[in-house]
Amino acid sequence: MTLASPKFRRPRKPYRPRKTAPRYLLSCACSLLGNSVASVVLPLVLLATTGDALAAGTLALICAAPQFVIGLVGGALTDRFNRRNVSVVSDILSAASVALLPIVDMIWGLSFGWFVALGLLGAVGDIPGMTARDSLVPAVCERDGRSLQKFMGLTQSLDSLVVIAGPALAAFLMGAAGSVNALWFTAAMSLSAALLTLTLPRSLGAVCGAATPAARPTATCIGTAGTQPRRGLLSGAWRALRDGVRVLFASDTLLRSSMLISFGIVMVMGSLQGLVLPVHFTAANSPELLGYVLSAMSAGMLGCMWGYAPLPHKLRRRTWYILSLTGMALGILGLGLLPPFPLLIASALMLGLSAGPISALLGFFIFDRIPAENRGSALGTQNSLTLAVAPVAVFATSLIVEGAGVSVAALALAGCWMLITVWALNTHSLKYLDDKESHPDPIPFVPNAERV
Repeated sequence: MTLASPKFRRPRKPYRPRKTAPRYLLSCACSLLGNSVASVVLPLVLLATTGDALAAGTLALICAAPQFVIGLVGGALTDRFNRRNVSVVSDILSAASVALLPIVDMIWGLSFGWFVALGLLGAVGDIPGMTARDSLVPAVCERDGRSLQKFMGLTQSLDSLVVIAGPALAAFLMGAAGSVNALWFTAAMSLSAALLTLTLPRSLGAVCGAATPAARPTATCIGTAGTQPRRGLLSGAWRALRDGVRVLFASDTLLRSSMLISFGIVMVMGSLQGLVLPVHFTAANSPELLGYVLSAMSAGMLGCMWGYAPLPHKLRRRTWYILSLTGMALGILGLGLLPPFPLLIASALMLGLSAGPISALLGFFIFDRIPAENRGSALGTQNSLTLAVAPVAVFATSLIVEGAGVSVAALALAGCWMLITVWALNTHSLKYLDDKESHPDPIPFVPNAERV
């Protein structure tokens, strides 16, 4: 009798599904690394092409309305189609929009119109993909048996690690290949993110009852699309906006306060990183220094998240919240004064160290308190509103830069953040973060059409 006989055949090991979290995180890291490089390169390329700070603000404002609509449609898409597939297609479109910039520059030369056209194409890819990728987080945690709050802390740590390297890498790429050619790296990273997301199980992004063959009911099936009447995409987008606004702002005071703080962070930080600091360093003939300031900010955030991720329950949520907001106020004030470069680095480091806990807390509140059946529409609405308020803030800041100078604009942003900080520390819904009675579990929102 041989070892190959049935008597001596070794029993098969039980099937264990492959972990999805590592591939999901790697896909997010590739996408974020490309975006972090682009966030440094694109403002400098635009300033070098137009020579006008107002052009950056005008570009942001022109793209605001289409981005808002695209965000709404993206939210509707994630509640109708497989969210993994939406993420893959979006990353491919994003890669194409970035790759076209150096191609256009080689053939015709870049102009303001090209930035508008390719910016809109990029929005078609970035915005629905962002919503779809965010919507996968609870399903990834459920499939791998991970705590949502700890996973949010882990993603913040990874994001910070990636964003540390991104700006510094952008400075290196601009020095080695030129500003425009550095965008090839962003395109490659977006394509890599699409390929990695493609390796995730299709069932991970399935929407229950969606009109796709792949969207069969599974353990990780999301939503209740099959219980809702079918609508056109535009009507679905309008419904997603209506329902998303109600979920985010009407059904839960804690969620509403979290959203308002998130908008404030995006408006102030987006204007600082995307306009004020690039103009400041361009005027000083040292555009590469922008990368080092942003890397210092990310390094601070990473250092803080390494401490926060394993210890979210060691301190009360209110304590983390106060420490984070106070530190961010000091860091933004330091940046707003536009001091010498070493002090800018120190202020950016302080800002990063302080921003980690509140970013994780706000992300946790948003994911934890949005009902699963409304997650696509709510996150799509969140992304759309974020993309609407950020360009308005950038445009307003560009007007101040043109009219009063970059120093006044920087101080104005610092003053705005001080007001936001005072409000956030005193608003009722965030005074009692650790009091369960003050924040009962939210009641799932039911659209008007489905209420009895």
